[in-house]
Amino acid sequence: MPKNTEKKEEREINDALNELNEKSITPDPFWKATGLFVLEVAKIIVISLAIIIPIRYYLIQPFYVKGASMEPTFHDYEYLIINEITYRLNTPDRGDIIVLKDPRNTSQFFIKRIIGLPGETIKIKNGTVMIANSEHPEGVILDESSYLNDTVYTSGNIDITLDADKFYVMGDNRGSSLDSRIIGPIGKEYIIGKAWVRAWPFNKLTHFNLPDYNI
Repeated sequence: MPKNTEKKEEREINDALNELNEKSITPDPFWKATGLFVLEVAKIIVISLAIIIPIRYYLIQPFYVKGASMEPTFHDYEYLIINEITYRLNTPDRGDIIVLKDPRNTSQFFIKRIIGLPGETIKIKNGTVMIANSEHPEGVILDESSYLNDTVYTSGNIDITLDADKFYVMGDNRGSSLDSRIIGPIGKEYIIGKAWVRAWPFNKLTHFNLPDYNI
């Protein structure tokens, strides 16, 4: 066989082998794109979880209202965002709307307003709430007109001085609220967080601020 023919056949064989090798190692474009897409989605999920989980469990928490104890401030199935970090840095204040665990059954949750602070004396009589503390040793009738109307009657005959770590809480709907008048003062360890924003319904979107008091 002529040498030129041998060389030609050898080149053709080499070219065929090279083409076969290239095809065998070249990934299919579809699967390559799919793999890259899956990888990007996995990255987004991991990053999102790394952000969302700490926020959900340590910073804010959703809560929906169930029951009439805070009417007319809140109604059934309104959706609130609870700030959980505030009370890790600061002390709860009078007027704060809080979500707390029922001390008698910690699987149950209440939403109430803080009325009395640690060390204060709370007196409820004839439908009024009186607060006595170091600044007002004789006591002052608490002005709650910024969130209660004139017809609201605070039932009970209470005279209690709070321990240094206890808070007195009540619902705004004083006639239909299971609160400190029945379950007693609340320790800070039972407080989940502070109502920050009403997120639903959208037409009632609200950021909550402290009411003005006369004390």
